[in-house]
Parts: sequence; C-alpha cells; structure tokens
Amino acid sequence: MNFFKVIKDEVNIVFERDPAARSKAQVLLLYPGVRAIINYRIAHMLDKRGHHFIADWISKHTRRKTGIEIHPSAQIGKGVFIDHGMGVVIGETAVVGDNCTIYQGVTLGGTGKDKGKRHPTIGNNVTIGCGAKVLGPFTVGDNSKIAANAVVLSEIPPNSTCVGVPAHIVWLENKRVASASPVLKPVADLDQIHIPDPISMDICSIRGEIERLKKKLEEIEND
Repeated sequence: MNFFKVIKDEVNIVFERDPAARSKAQVLLLYPGVRAIINYRIAHMLDKRGHHFIADWISKHTRRKTGIEIHPSAQIGKGVFIDHGMGVVIGETAVVGDNCTIYQGVTLGGTGKDKGKRHPTIGNNVTIGCGAKVLGPFTVGDNSKIAANAVVLSEIPPNSTCVGVPAHIVWLENKRVASASPVLKPVADLDQIHIPDPISMDICSIRGEIERLKKKLEEIEND
C-alpha cells in the first residue's frame, strides 16, 4: 500500500464532492470521515495479513476519535465519502461499492439471526441518508438512494429510491412506482430533504379529508 497515495486520493475525493470544503488541508486535518477511511484502509490491510489484534485496535481507536466504527474486515470501495460521520457503524461482513455517500448515524448492520454473511452489500453510487439503518445480508443495487431515517430490511433493486420504516420503494428506474403518490418526483443525488414518503402524504390527505367532512357536518347541523 502506498500510504501517501491513499491519503491523497481520500482527500481529493472529499474536496471535490463537499461544497463546504475550503481547502485540502482542512479536509485532511478536520474531516472525521477522511480520517476514519484512511485508518480503515490501514486496518484492513493488516487484517488481511493476519494481524487481527492490531487491526481491531486501530478500528476501536478510530471510533473513539471520530465516532465512526468500521470493522477491519469490511470491504469499502473507492471514492466512498462519509459526510459528518458521527454514529456511522459498518459491520464485519458489509460491502460498500465505489463512489458511495454515507451520512451521519448510518448503520450497515446485521439482524442477529444470520450466520456467516450477516451485513448488507451496498452497490456503486449509492447515497444513504442520515440515520438510515440497513440491516441484513442482502444487496442494495447500484445508483440507489436511501432516505434519512429509513430502515431497510430487504433487497433494493438498482436505480431505486426508498423511504420509511420499514423502507419501501417510491421510485424505480426513473419511474414512480404504482403504489406511490402521483405527485412524487425524482430527487437529486445528495438531496435528503425532498425525498417524499407516500404513506405520510396519504395520512396528511386523509386528515385533510376528515377536516373537510367535519366542517360539512357542522354546516348541516347548523341548518
């Protein structure tokens, strides 16, 4: 491993993708996600060579310093951007593809009932919003988006947008799914705010209809 190339690559990735980054020095010295990924690369190399205790020590030390826990045996691709990062947990058998974006509070974990492969496989170019939980040994397809605080418990096909608890797909292959609200629209790659939840929208619609019926009944009673 060329240690200096690893650092340079990680810094360049974040500097190019984070609009808040003012300099590469800032990214290198102050970004916990960058520090966590660099330390993970070292720990992963040591883990593969059988130096499990040292690798695990690096992982635990990184968690104390950054609030980000990545198991040394996890597989993390190129161009992965952990933004903010506090509370991120990536389990032992998790796989993360290239050019993914992971926000704070994300868990790539297991359910406690699986053996062997226990954690999810995340495809390439996937965005996982803050607080989302992806739990179990299934695949999240390439180019998918997981909304903030979603809880994903089953496989997600490529090019999907999923929301909710448990998560459900609202957008697939640039088309609104049949069960989703007709007002749903695609969202930008890093937009966590405007990913709509059709269930919440339906509940709001029902509440509005109830209020309308209440007013109608009051008018009838007053007559």
